[in-house]
Amino acid sequence: MRRLLPFTFLFLLAPACGQSPETPGTPKVSGEFGARPTVVLSGSPPVKPTIQVLTEGRGPVVRKDQAVITHADIRLWRNGNTYLSTHDLKQPTTVTMDGQHVSETWTAALTGRKAGSRVVLVSPAAQGFGPGGMAPSGISPSETLVIVFDIIGSYAPTANVGGGTRKVDGGPTLPMVGGFPPSPGSFPKSPPQALTVRTLRKGSGPKVQAGSTVVVQYVTTPWGDATPTDASYSRGGPNGFLLAENSVPPGWVEGLTGVRTGSRVLLVAQPKPGFTITTGGVIVPQGRVVSYVIDVLDAGLNPAR
Repeated sequence: MRRLLPFTFLFLLAPACGQSPETPGTPKVSGEFGARPTVVLSGSPPVKPTIQVLTEGRGPVVRKDQAVITHADIRLWRNGNTYLSTHDLKQPTTVTMDGQHVSETWTAALTGRKAGSRVVLVSPAAQGFGPGGMAPSGISPSETLVIVFDIIGSYAPTANVGGGTRKVDGGPTLPMVGGFPPSPGSFPKSPPQALTVRTLRKGSGPKVQAGSTVVVQYVTTPWGDATPTDASYSRGGPNGFLLAENSVPPGWVEGLTGVRTGSRVLLVAQPKPGFTITTGGVIVPQGRVVSYVIDVLDAGLNPAR
């Protein structure tokens, strides 16, 4: 796996904020990278898709067949209303660049860009979503969409911290972890009674900080079950999360804070009453002690700065 550059490097080198040119028929976009942009629209939208690189980053270049972690702020040109914003969800999205999951306009907007870039795509709705050229639910094909991407990073869909498929003993009170994707097995009869974190492979990168964005691969398995209920590997590749309460499953904020990038950890978390889904839509098994095998690929972007 290629060496991953920490977010702090990418964003210290990139300009902190930018503003789009005031060319007629183009949106005026301002604000800091990683934070929800301010978008001002006027005049008639372009007839064909247009792409602007508002701020160019200094990180690795996005390639086809990669999974891209990016914020996406989507608005309607007609009235400026927000259709969807990952900034509101407090979780960037994973865009799988395999020609099957996103439209050609998204591929054109993201491919060849560097991590740390802010890119603005203006596109008719029918061309702005999906490889089949269909407008999203509730949007007329005649609408024009304005999409502001903040590209955090790009990774192979199977990116991981290494270590092969050998089994690693979590200890007398924790399951073995092995295979690929790395998953727990041979559970002890009784789960831990409190949050438990075991480092299976120690990385050497920057430490994860609460409140920052972390990029991970993960496998979710309720205690004692033979089959995982969720895995980023089966949904296109690495996921980005804001490491904050309700933005990640219970136990992640406490369990991942201080872990070094490049580490693999086994995290066993107790259920949180009433908590079933994160703000970004990750489902948490209700009422179950859950084991997570987490590969920490990247960390460091604070979207508030």
